[in-house]
Amino acid sequence: MENTSVAIAISGLSFIMTVIWGPPLIRLLKAWRIGKIVREDGPDQHTEKTGTPTMGGLMILIPVTILTILFNAVSIFGFNLLGRSVLLPLVTLWMYAILGIIDDWEGIRGPRQGLGMRARVKFGIQVIFAIAIAFALRDILDVPQLIWFTSQEVFYLGPLYIPIAVFVIVGMSNAVNFTDGLDGLAGLISATAFAAFGFVAVIQGQNFLARFCFSVVGALFGFLWFNVHPAMLFMGDTGSLALGATLGVVALMTGQWLIIPLIAIIPVSEALSVVIQIIYFKATGGERFFKMAPLHHHFELSGWSETQVVQRFWLISLIFTMLGVALILVE
Repeated sequence: MENTSVAIAISGLSFIMTVIWGPPLIRLLKAWRIGKIVREDGPDQHTEKTGTPTMGGLMILIPVTILTILFNAVSIFGFNLLGRSVLLPLVTLWMYAILGIIDDWEGIRGPRQGLGMRARVKFGIQVIFAIAIAFALRDILDVPQLIWFTSQEVFYLGPLYIPIAVFVIVGMSNAVNFTDGLDGLAGLISATAFAAFGFVAVIQGQNFLARFCFSVVGALFGFLWFNVHPAMLFMGDTGSLALGATLGVVALMTGQWLIIPLIAIIPVSEALSVVIQIIYFKATGGERFFKMAPLHHHFELSGWSETQVVQRFWLISLIFTMLGVALILVE
């Protein structure tokens, strides 16, 4: 109970820090004219979002980083509040955030305005990062490679672990990136997922990881203060790539990565919709399976308002997250 209380307290502190840090960041982004360029092939109603400050992922990163460093500094004096292993998800957060910053900047000021980095280049860097992280998970932290949620038994995957871990990290990074298209959607979905894995970490006694997760939850709620419709700020790839990759690392650290399709059902569905759309388009010579991908645009073009899509997707996410956590609790 004490550990849960500390995690919740950290979440509240992270929220307050983010809300305080938010307005200066927005003013700074506006002064530097770092505004979203909406692609012409998107829904027509999104054109009004043009110029809204992006790279808002920095609003999340700063409080989480400060809290993590401060609590680890305290451990030097004998109070192990977070533990050193929490530095890996923090490093992951920044590695993919820097990639996202470059991608956002390319899309705003670079030669590929409105597009960002070339997909192959970005994907290749994501994979390189993920390989390094996967080896750190296996060889430095020695995390449980796979826990079967109905038995709590740990399975060792041998040489399969590295490619699986890379797939989880890169897959989640891109999945959350695809989800980030409507005001508040990626933030709500990510906060729910981090809270779920934070709860799993509490159950496992990984208190340092739980507190890191809840610091991210608090920062995300603070970000949502400015990101709900109509958004004053977008997280951009700076936030979405980083949050997705870090969520994958957190899931791998708990060993419960098999539950990702439930806890992160919306990002997984968004990513699958893009894959299905591409395959179907090529197989049929130009026909579309969805009206538009990722999936949230399909429902927008089907008549749902932006707010309806966000709220309904979040409700679905919440239901499946509860189901996923319930499966973990089965003995």
